[in-house]
Amino acid sequence: MKSVAKNLTLSRTLLYAVIAIALTALPFVVDATLGRAWVRIIDVALLFVMLALGLNIVVGFAGLLDLGYIAFFAVGAYAYALLASPHFGIHASFLVLLPLGALVAAAFGILLGAPTLRLRGDYLAIVTLGFGEIIRIFLNNLNRPFNITNGPQGITLIDPIQIGGLSLAKTFHVSGLTIAPVHSYYFVFLLCTLGVIFVTHRLENSRIGRAWVAIREDELAASAMGINTRNVKLLAFAMGATFGGISGGLFASFQGFISPESFTLLDSIMVLCMVVLGGMGNVGGVVLGAILLTALPEALRYMGPLQQRWLGQVIIDPSDLRMLMFGLALVLMMLFRPAGLWPSKTRRRELATEKPGD
Repeated sequence: MKSVAKNLTLSRTLLYAVIAIALTALPFVVDATLGRAWVRIIDVALLFVMLALGLNIVVGFAGLLDLGYIAFFAVGAYAYALLASPHFGIHASFLVLLPLGALVAAAFGILLGAPTLRLRGDYLAIVTLGFGEIIRIFLNNLNRPFNITNGPQGITLIDPIQIGGLSLAKTFHVSGLTIAPVHSYYFVFLLCTLGVIFVTHRLENSRIGRAWVAIREDELAASAMGINTRNVKLLAFAMGATFGGISGGLFASFQGFISPESFTLLDSIMVLCMVVLGGMGNVGGVVLGAILLTALPEALRYMGPLQQRWLGQVIIDPSDLRMLMFGLALVLMMLFRPAGLWPSKTRRRELATEKPGD
């Protein structure tokens, strides 16, 4: 038994080592093969992974349909941008602003959750949708009588991340290896994403995670078993919003510019689709869904040049084709894999077709 356990431990260590090496080499390999633009797409995918994992806590674990989740992304981004730009003349440290943005987003999560505790299903979806639009409209109009958000013009010249006095916006040359800003941001985003995955896993297997699942399955039964459904629901909104705030702060530092139009209803729906298509309630499935739905629309941009090469002209605009393929993928997924590409065991059992006579 000891030898078997030792072999399993060694195999697991080797697997983790291979994964670590692959993730470290990924941006440089992609840069050399597909171009630097795809490294930037990977960076954006990591941001969406964090967003999707946050929404998965609310939708996948607790079963609370949230259509305004992008609002927490916006709150985190503006909290960072306002205090790290010439807008107010404050240039606070990244290590201070990122936790601050997460706390502010968590407060907004509680603010959203408190009035919606008695709502379920469609009613909850409508309220959360309205909340997301209210945040966007506020950001768009808080430029008078006092200019707080700079309105539709957005906030520019946002400070990049600085670690130990080194700005990630600079290009470094180490032993003949060129490390561009997109590479530096990749490693920061990767560390944050791994941290979010770790916390999500720990929450899923904790007493709180089991309470969320109990509420999702039957809120009345969960309450009868002694679970404080009010506090547990608020905690779900707060934790999900926290991850959204972290992702928003990283997004603001990465882009250097944000505006209210960066946080629309379509973005909320995209994040929800990542959770549903990947597999609600399963961390690995949500990560897979976020990566696929970030990368595939970008890959479909090549359909324009391919049509030009094969047919001599562009018959279908690539942007229209992207939405067509996206909608078709949603329909096919709901027909053939309603639990998602990589569903949790619980969801797979729930949606499994019952045998005749059962």
